Amino acid sequence: MKKLVILFAMVLGISITASAQDSQKPEFKFNEEKHDFGKIPKGKPVTTVFEYTNVGVEPLILTEVRPTCGCTIADYTKTPVLKGAKGTISITYNAAVASPFSKTIVVTSNAKTPVKNLIILGEVVEGPATHSR
Repeated sequence: MKKLVILFAMVLGISITASAQDSQKPEFKFNEEKHDFGKIPKGKPVTTVFEYTNVGVEPLILTEVRPTCGCTIADYTKTPVLKGAKGTISITYNAAVASPFSKTIVVTSNAKTPVKNLIILGEVVEGPATHSR
């Protein structure tokens, strides 16, 4: 019985330690995770910036920001983002074809939630159009 109590105490201690370490991990808080460009003119690339804050304790490091198509370019904060600090992910969409679009950008990091998906959408139209930035 004594061995069982010791074993239980060890398992409980390990799970508490693992839980405490997980609470130290960095974590994203985005200003938005989906951006709608609205109607945009064909042939004019558009850009939006996703801003995020590290609401965790440890520094947040983005390891990859990967658009899911070649029509989208990403640039992002490459230095560690400290607790409470902000970082950015800039997304440029090449509006080459007149049609509605919805594109996903996969963000990989050392965060508690290691993979985040950002979405841009809108409609490319012939001629002038109105869009939000």
